[in-house]
Amino acid sequence: MIHGITTGLKSSQVKALERIYQRRLPTSEVITPELARYLTEQSRELRRQIGLIIDRSGVVKYVILGDDRELVIPDLSSFGLGRSGLRGLRCIHTHLKGEPLSQDDLNDLALLRLDMMVSLAVGDDGLPGEVHYAHLIPPDPKGQIQLLQKVSSVYSWDLDFGSFIRALDVELEHSRSETVDLSDSREKAILLSVTQAPRREAEDAMDELAELARTADVLVLDRIMQRSRKTNPRSLMGEGKLKEVVISALHKGATLLVFDQDLTAVQARTIAAMTDLKVIDRSQLILDIFARRAHTLDGKVQVELAQLKYILPRLTGKGTAMSRLMGGIGGRGPGETKLETDRRRIRDRISRLEKQLSSLGKGRLQRRQRRIRTGIPIISIVGYTNAGKSTLLNALTQSEVFTEDLLFATLDTSTRRLRFPKEREVIITDTVGFIRQLPKSLLGAFKATLEELVDSHLLLHVVDISNPRFEDQIFAVDRILQDLGLHEIPRLLVFNKIDLIPSEEVAPLCRRYEAIAVSARQRKTFVDLLGEMEERCWGGDIRGNLDM
Repeated sequence: MIHGITTGLKSSQVKALERIYQRRLPTSEVITPELARYLTEQSRELRRQIGLIIDRSGVVKYVILGDDRELVIPDLSSFGLGRSGLRGLRCIHTHLKGEPLSQDDLNDLALLRLDMMVSLAVGDDGLPGEVHYAHLIPPDPKGQIQLLQKVSSVYSWDLDFGSFIRALDVELEHSRSETVDLSDSREKAILLSVTQAPRREAEDAMDELAELARTADVLVLDRIMQRSRKTNPRSLMGEGKLKEVVISALHKGATLLVFDQDLTAVQARTIAAMTDLKVIDRSQLILDIFARRAHTLDGKVQVELAQLKYILPRLTGKGTAMSRLMGGIGGRGPGETKLETDRRRIRDRISRLEKQLSSLGKGRLQRRQRRIRTGIPIISIVGYTNAGKSTLLNALTQSEVFTEDLLFATLDTSTRRLRFPKEREVIITDTVGFIRQLPKSLLGAFKATLEELVDSHLLLHVVDISNPRFEDQIFAVDRILQDLGLHEIPRLLVFNKIDLIPSEEVAPLCRRYEAIAVSARQRKTFVDLLGEMEERCWGGDIRGNLDM
């Protein structure tokens, strides 16, 4: 089969090109003089560029026909990358005017990770002329990653390709091993952001994206931030800059590109078409984390529903790009087997999940009604992710809810009883943590779980006071509570992790924000908090009655 532009060819010309597949090259030669002459003669006759993709064993994998200026290399994603980062394929093609390798040729060499890019000049008599070739090298101090060379004729080209490519493999693998541990099986990511936000805000956002990546068990190799007045509607960042980023990512051994901004369907397809690297955005990364953390039936249904709602508008026209966008990180969880189904089946699945969620909601409603009938006050803990909510719940109730220094360590709602003196008790609930720009599909899916907050008599808004962005986090949580219609429920601001900041800063901050200071790891700091909670619930006072 001939790839590329085959319109206008006679059957004899097609057969002449197809016969190239029957040739097998020695492993020591880039191309034989006989095959080079055959290519240039056919190219002169057709007045078009002809290209070959050849593997290291000398087998011709693709014969490509272009126009008089260029040809398009077919999808090579089925050929994996080796430890050196090379694909084990070389591209040899003709240039009708004898011009050197173009920038597009060099971009293809780097983006497709080819062993070598070769151009054969077509002489006026159809014989091969100058040979221009390039191959990748480890980045030098000037950032050079390609070495361009030429020889006067294919007949005088003295290069043992087998020995050359083995030496290049060793050199490139050694260079990559100095950057990243090749035995590390984790996804290796480049974090990207295209933003108009002020520098400090943009850097804070990248810090949070890096923390999300750590939570998803992704190794971050580099962070790239582009400040732009206007984002590219097709590729988010300019295509030239994007190619530079992809080439750099491939050289560093990255397997994943993570964008801080949500990608549109067009942007996702454009970027995926440019590289074999998996491409996800911030929302997909968060969805992946939620998929890891969901353990209850409620949680699994909610995550799958959120995933499918996120995927649905991005499904049209993806074709093979879907596998690049949705494998591994960003495509994990109960919904991952549904990601490549058609739109109709996705909608049907969403409909069934919504009905299941509604049915599960009835059970939650009955439990809520029983709690309300008991007349026991309900206190809910809310706050930004990783603010220490579950740790505080454990300390208050002496329970063992899972905690870890990761974002969204706790996903499923936990409810415990907290007993006060005078035989008083409250029901205290720990909820999923919030985060800025929480994906709408996720917020919608978890609305059912968060409905339990509606019955709360008091919301404990827990804040990590040691985080330099704590003010932004307070604002983000307040905004989400507003969106959920929970802003009218009484709230108590609780500054957690006071042991991580200078003690003289605690009191002024508490006065400024009208907050209570605690350290969830030090129960002796709970006196003021418990006193305020009892005051809000019953108007009493327990100071001095706690057994610390």
